[in-house]
Amino acid sequence: MNLTLHVWRQAESKAEGKFEQYEARDVSPDMSFLEMLDVVNEGLIESGGSPIAFDSDCREGICGMCSLMINGVAHGPERGTATCQLFMRHFKDGDVIYIEPWRSTAFPVVRDLVVDRSAFDRIIAAGGYITAPTGGARDANNILIAKTAVDDAMDAAACIGCGACVAACPNGSASLFTGAKVSHLGLLPQGQPERDRRVLGMVAQMDAEGFGNCTWHGECQAACPKEISIDVIARMNNDYLKATWGSREKGEG
Repeated sequence: MNLTLHVWRQAESKAEGKFEQYEARDVSPDMSFLEMLDVVNEGLIESGGSPIAFDSDCREGICGMCSLMINGVAHGPERGTATCQLFMRHFKDGDVIYIEPWRSTAFPVVRDLVVDRSAFDRIIAAGGYITAPTGGARDANNILIAKTAVDDAMDAAACIGCGACVAACPNGSASLFTGAKVSHLGLLPQGQPERDRRVLGMVAQMDAEGFGNCTWHGECQAACPKEISIDVIARMNNDYLKATWGSREKGEG
């Protein structure tokens, strides 16, 4: 198939960006979207042009690096699919495709389709971990946990930190990401001792990074390649309110 691409090109964060048009010829339906971009880049390099900068790593839908807006949709038209797992058979011969980076104040453009998502790292550093030493691996049944709690924790832990939730949200909110990271630890026994400190620290850092507020549009869960539910936001808000009132009762807030 042959495609017309309109790709956002931007030399660096402070430079003025614009769409540039490229032709993708003889694209195999079995190619992934990133493999198609690889082929386009090979042609650009052969002709002496500058290749399109975009992020990728595992290309297995695990690392979350493949952050692209495709025709205005985070990760493209297929639900529950990262860009690296989006195959060209989902497009038609002659299609016109617009490719952009994530659009968020908290995710400044580095170059072309690459954005700086280190704000997510700083949110994790503010509390998304367990500090208590747990020793070596224990028997799976040593600490009994309700199946519903395990299932919910695993669903939240599926977050790959790609940032699609932020890019899709009209407010640029990171509540789905932060809620997932708060929830998957807060649902397990090991996460209880630091539960209040965790949610207070991570929410404060999320706000400090300049992300918008959540107003329950639900676009985040629709764009999430792991289909994480906005239930995690409700859990985070519940934990945050409890932790806030608890600190006030102790005279800490």
